[in-house]
Amino acid sequence: MSKKLFAVLSLLIVASLVLSACGGGAKESGTVKIGLLAPLSGQVPTFGLSNREGAELAVKEWNEKGGVLGKKIELIVADSQCAPDPAVNAANKLIDQDGVRLIVGETCSSASIPVAEIVNQKKVLQISPTSTNPLVTVDDNGVTRPYTFRACFIDPFQGLVMAKFASNKGYKTAFVMFDQGNDYVRGLAEAFEKAFTELGGTVVGKESYTSTDTDFSAILTKVAESKAEVLFLPDYYNIVNLVGAQAKDKGVTAVMMGGDGWDSSDLDVKAADGGFFANHYYPGDTRPIVQQWLKAYGAAYKDAQGNPKVPDTLGTLAYDAVNLLIAAIEKAGSDDPTKVAEALKNIKWEAVSGTITFDDQHNPIKSAAVIGVANGTKAFVESVTP
Repeated sequence: MSKKLFAVLSLLIVASLVLSACGGGAKESGTVKIGLLAPLSGQVPTFGLSNREGAELAVKEWNEKGGVLGKKIELIVADSQCAPDPAVNAANKLIDQDGVRLIVGETCSSASIPVAEIVNQKKVLQISPTSTNPLVTVDDNGVTRPYTFRACFIDPFQGLVMAKFASNKGYKTAFVMFDQGNDYVRGLAEAFEKAFTELGGTVVGKESYTSTDTDFSAILTKVAESKAEVLFLPDYYNIVNLVGAQAKDKGVTAVMMGGDGWDSSDLDVKAADGGFFANHYYPGDTRPIVQQWLKAYGAAYKDAQGNPKVPDTLGTLAYDAVNLLIAAIEKAGSDDPTKVAEALKNIKWEAVSGTITFDDQHNPIKSAAVIGVANGTKAFVESVTP
């Protein structure tokens, strides 16, 4: 062998050893990526802001304790606008471009359902903080989606809670308003009607509208003529603000009731005065975990006047969802979505919104709170356990 050839072979061997040391032989580094789908723009941006704040705080707390699996946690936020197409586009970007395999979101059921179809095809894990429509975690045939979970109770339970509450208050008649194009609103309206009639009540009228409507005077005239004792309006705060104000202007006396979509710092408490809604938690809960959460959130986030912010349901459930997900990663000893999903199915976690275990359809089993709006404030009324 010539000296020249020997020198070339030697260089190749050295190069091969260097590449091996820098490549597969080294311990994997990096972060555990979690994607957050939140409506930071669109019709309900306060939902997205609360989601992001709750999620960021949960990730910050875990990272301060060392992260998970010996790695820091990286939260990648995408604006999903509480709408199907933007949510699908945001989810695909997280998965295909950012390399995310674990997603928290979306907030709204109408956005979470199409996202659920995508993540289950791609075997990416999804946990929604606040999407309450049953079809988020099951398909049209009632089969559980293996990679989709939620941190909130579902519409049939919310509907039952508010129907029982109305019935126990002695109300016998109700008028239902709903957005036909919104899965969350329609599902909750149907659940309330079913439970209310089964409890002996009568739905004396039903009227639909669209999410872009701003004048509800024609419907509210029918509400007044029906003499309904309850006006069930299971929509988001932006619609509640409009309907509530117009109902008061028209002298409608029916008591407004709804679901967790009412819970926002932008709820017009004057428009909603005298109303009630189902919710997932209330700040007045004396459990230590709730009080610790209020303190941590208030220290991290301030309102426009510089005062500590009080976390709403959207922020709280995002915090719970991220904590559930990371706890499942830790329990699984892996961030592989299939292993994390298996760990979630069998987890028991003390969350701010209550102790959570999952049923066979990946819905949490926990209690609900009824919140009343009166004299410019929202206050806890009673708790209902499934």
